[in-house]
Amino acid sequence: MVLMTPVCGVNDTRVWPWVFCPDGVRCFSQFVVSTLSCEGDIGQVDKDDCCFNPKYGYETEDGQCQSCGPPSWSSWSEWSQCTTLCGAGVRLRRRSCYGIGQSDCEKTGHKQEAERCDGTCCDGEGWSLWSSWSACSVTCGKGGVKSRNRKCTDRSECKLACSGAAEDTQDCVLPTCPVHGGWSAWSEWFECSGSCISLHGATPIRERLRSCSSPPPSVLPPGDDCPGDSLQTQQCTELPHCAVDGGWGPWSDPGPCSVSCGEGLQLSHRSCDQPRPEYGGRHCSGPSTKSSVCDSPCPVPNFWTDWSHWSECSGTCLPDGGTAPHRTRRRVCVSPSGSGTCEGSNHERGPCPGLSYCQGQSSAL
Repeated sequence: MVLMTPVCGVNDTRVWPWVFCPDGVRCFSQFVVSTLSCEGDIGQVDKDDCCFNPKYGYETEDGQCQSCGPPSWSSWSEWSQCTTLCGAGVRLRRRSCYGIGQSDCEKTGHKQEAERCDGTCCDGEGWSLWSSWSACSVTCGKGGVKSRNRKCTDRSECKLACSGAAEDTQDCVLPTCPVHGGWSAWSEWFECSGSCISLHGATPIRERLRSCSSPPPSVLPPGDDCPGDSLQTQQCTELPHCAVDGGWGPWSDPGPCSVSCGEGLQLSHRSCDQPRPEYGGRHCSGPSTKSSVCDSPCPVPNFWTDWSHWSECSGTCLPDGGTAPHRTRRRVCVSPSGSGTCEGSNHERGPCPGLSYCQGQSSAL
């Protein structure tokens, strides 16, 4: 069974009965010799119970870590610097006693040792020369400070030669500072430049002003003017649109004549759309149509010319049993419109009058 250290104030009867710690300390599971510190916080327990393990440690009233082990000396510290910079002197080293019963350490040694030493004569090896003065902390006016520095030697045994401050400061006074201009607060917005937004989107604007007077720029020395603009504009987008009265567009070309033959009428139209009436504007006044007289030519029907004279007969006598001689005549179809035809034929065939039978043929024929 593992022996558990009772923790003050923990009531768990399966492990320990109720434990009171009249001599309670803050207990740690490890005492670190190299740093004389405690690690591994266990909690508040009785000091005798904490030190049941000699490797443990506890926190004393002054906040130091105390080892639970037997009294022992720590390692010696490094030797201190020699007490003189030049000639015979003394240097020291120290060690600490830790553990329970520290008074027994004095029986086995001392906390401090001293030995003779010779100073290294650090004449001239203390401070370096002062650096140049820095620029003033301000560029004009009062309240500025400039500084310079010096450095102590890197040799540790000669650092005692460095007495005094490593930095030196001094007030610096410069010419008067210029006063740069500052803007005043913006004025209230002025009234809008119009009462409505026009047809073409021209929105009225409002303006407000500010002045470079808080403070005004100084003259000597000259200060800078205020950056930015002294005038600010804003569109009055909350205004209603202006009423737009309607305007007539151009007349259209005349339409077709109302009759196809003779005298009639043809119409022209226009629209109220240049511009259209909007936002309560008036409609165009006057008619949207107009008429004009038109004259359509009436069509002339096609017709025949008079017949031509009869042609000569195709023969001079009547044959016995063959085709009798004939004659022809012609006429022309006239079309004033340049198209169409005339009813009937353009040529005619007729007998030859007054012919006698050819010789040698019987008159009975």
